[in-house]
Amino acid sequence: MTTPALFRLREHYPAASITLLTHQKLGDLWATHPDFDEVLTFSSTERLFSTARRLRERRFDLAVLLPNSPRSALECWLAGIPIRIGARTGWRSALLTKSVPFPKDVVKMRKRTKSEIRVEIRAKSPKTFSRDIPGPASHHVNQYLRIVASLGANPQPVPPRITITRQEIESELVKYRLNESSSVRIGVNPGAEYGPAKRWPAERFAEVVRNVSLRRNCDWLAFGGARDVSTVDRICQLSAVPVMPLAGRTSLRALMALLASCRSLLTNDTGPMHLAAALGVRVIVPFGSTSPELTGPGLPGGTYHHLLKANVSCSPCFLRECPIDFRCMNGISVEDIETALLKSID
Repeated sequence: MTTPALFRLREHYPAASITLLTHQKLGDLWATHPDFDEVLTFSSTERLFSTARRLRERRFDLAVLLPNSPRSALECWLAGIPIRIGARTGWRSALLTKSVPFPKDVVKMRKRTKSEIRVEIRAKSPKTFSRDIPGPASHHVNQYLRIVASLGANPQPVPPRITITRQEIESELVKYRLNESSSVRIGVNPGAEYGPAKRWPAERFAEVVRNVSLRRNCDWLAFGGARDVSTVDRICQLSAVPVMPLAGRTSLRALMALLASCRSLLTNDTGPMHLAAALGVRVIVPFGSTSPELTGPGLPGGTYHHLLKANVSCSPCFLRECPIDFRCMNGISVEDIETALLKSID
């Protein structure tokens, strides 16, 4: 979701030397990205003063802070970077030379309490938690664009993009003997690191795979992290059609290459969803505890992807686990997802 802002930043400063600072687990994500010159990484165990010292040694002129964290602002302040720009959030604004306010109509994420949810669903005339459906201005893509726009960059959104080379894609296809197939290649990604509230039931993933396979000649790739192995194995077993299990078996670059080879991806709201969309792959996503209006994939308000929600009053709650009966996800039917997936591959 930061990539449109990175594109606009490079467009505004075509001759600048731009360095991206990111967590080391995401370093490979940016290996071939055209909008900056180099990548610096930090580890989870690196101390604040160590990162600040490394930044100070580079003598940067300007820091654009896309995260809202106090630490990111403190690191840049300690590094002595003379111009520090970021969103206006709490006390960290005092560490910025320019803080960018949120517009009054921006809706922010807020976790609901369990008692709120129970009161809401017992009410005779329930009010939805999202009193007004957030407009495009509330989407995180546009929040990041406002930061770079404060420097004079173009604030108009462009689709998020991540790059992978054709050679990397071909290498992964050869590795898994997928390069000669004439079938439609579809990915499924049933996990979500945030918690079970974001996971559509595995049994329904399997049913969609089985039903779509009866109507179209498909190659299925099942993605996920090491924690998703058992879920992927269950989908492979229940679907009763050939599915290649890749959970826990791919590096980040390999995941990108295999995602880019797919026509569509059926996925929960999670990292690979955004990655696939930024690679130009259509995604079909059941949304429950989270809001596609705030953090959905692709262009805010766009129609390229299929983002499905159930009409329940307690969604979005932004909780990791559902405190009631999981009605937000159970309310999204196999038929609805199947219809959306078939549209995406036609």
